[in-house]
Amino acid sequence: MAYEPPYSITPLMVQQVAEIVELITRWSAVDERRMTPQLRRSNRIRTIQASLAIENNTLSIEQVTAVLDGKSVLGLPLEIQEVRNAFAAYEQMPGWQAHSSADLLAAHGLLMAGLVDDAGHYRRGDVGIYSQEGLVHIAPPARRVAALMADLLAWLAPAPVHPLIASCVFHYEFEFIHPFADGNGRMGRLWQTLILSRWQPMLAYLPVESLVRVRQEAYYHALAAADKVADATPFVEFMLQALLDAITEALSPASEKMTDKTSEKMSEKIIAALRQNPSMTIAVLARRFGVTTRSIERYLHTLQANGQLRRVGTRRGGQWEAL
Repeated sequence: MAYEPPYSITPLMVQQVAEIVELITRWSAVDERRMTPQLRRSNRIRTIQASLAIENNTLSIEQVTAVLDGKSVLGLPLEIQEVRNAFAAYEQMPGWQAHSSADLLAAHGLLMAGLVDDAGHYRRGDVGIYSQEGLVHIAPPARRVAALMADLLAWLAPAPVHPLIASCVFHYEFEFIHPFADGNGRMGRLWQTLILSRWQPMLAYLPVESLVRVRQEAYYHALAAADKVADATPFVEFMLQALLDAITEALSPASEKMTDKTSEKMSEKIIAALRQNPSMTIAVLARRFGVTTRSIERYLHTLQANGQLRRVGTRRGGQWEAL
């Protein structure tokens, strides 16, 4: 009997897929004319920087750009190697088949070259995933990894579900199996992009990882929620929403593509608003300034990274503190 990953099609998923398909149609009509090589490279750099930042790489967008331009960068050699490897892997992506185990291993070999000893090979030892709270996930035994991945890739080849959902299910199952000793997070995100690009080529340049980076806590929470119920559904809903929001941003009016000077003024306005009302939500800020919630999330993330803003308390019940 063929393997079938555990997940359910929910009304929310149906709505998310319908909205994404509608946006993709609009994006195809609008952006194919202006998806210049420069914009594709810029989006690719954003993707790489965010995906590596999720794994604690500290290089900024500007530093990643400099590395790829062959310029000297003041940074850890390991982090610089991660950037070069990731760019090489994403550039090779069009030549890979998402259901091919050989291509999957080759991708890992390229992505982790010079970073781990067993790049391009499934792990040989058992692993657990830890957070600050302790052990959060025990991956399947190493002896089962090859078979589990073979089943998952075989399911993916003719996956009996929309590619949007299939890509999210694969992403979760991949992280659950944790097939490699290191690099599983960035590989999972790379392979989901590959799956999506086979459905719509323009999605190869959608920097959804930038949004996931901003929502990193929610990303891990969605993985944990799926683990808890032994079902990919919570994670699929999270990732579909991330894709929907990323495409929405790609279609945002040019007025939201702010210059550095305008961006600085917006940051000042946000800080002033939060000084006045520290409990103001992202949705309220977005309505107040006439931009998307994604734009506000990006500003808040930058302000926190720059030490200008700090979140005190929980995501829902806390408040902002201007520093």
